[in-house]
Amino acid sequence: MSNDPHRRTLLAAGLSLVAAPAFAQTDAGLVRVALKTGKGLITADLNVAKAPITARNFLHYVDTHRYDGAKFYRASHVPTQPERGLIEGGLKNDPTKVFRPIPHESTLKTGLSHKDGTLSMASLAPGKAQAEFFICIGDQPGYDADPAGGADNQGFAAFGQVVEGMDVVQAIFTAPTSATAGKGVMHGEMLSPPIPILSARRA
Repeated sequence: MSNDPHRRTLLAAGLSLVAAPAFAQTDAGLVRVALKTGKGLITADLNVAKAPITARNFLHYVDTHRYDGAKFYRASHVPTQPERGLIEGGLKNDPTKVFRPIPHESTLKTGLSHKDGTLSMASLAPGKAQAEFFICIGDQPGYDADPAGGADNQGFAAFGQVVEGMDVVQAIFTAPTSATAGKGVMHGEMLSPPIPILSARRA
């Protein structure tokens, strides 16, 4: 397992008592979504074929418009390589909007990897992901599952790839952060102000 200090520091949404209804059938392959943000448009392809549980979970939030009014609230830079890192967004555990956690889809199972522009679910433990997600800036193989990585070896669940708007991702990544906000390893990583997600729709 990578010694990347950001391996298990992502926010996790708490357990919700709101049940998620069954997903409608989605055509195999890729489903394109557009996130309209306060910095511009991010377009991504969700890999429903390889990561069906995770991609359909994200689409469930999109189709119910629950990401409308959400925010990108964190920009995390790798200390030794500040040009690499992630931006994180979501609902910040709003109990009126989050659905139940989903089973973890390991990158060993999906064959996906955390590359520049990859979308993945944020969680503190496998099987706890709900609405929080992140976008990689730079390749991040340390977020992939690693069977030789000891107890914390399941990584995060990659499920999509930015196809347009990496300039917008970079603009969020380099936006101002608060010097005082954020607890623990997230201290100094909270965007000030957060960047709104104005809408999230299938494209």
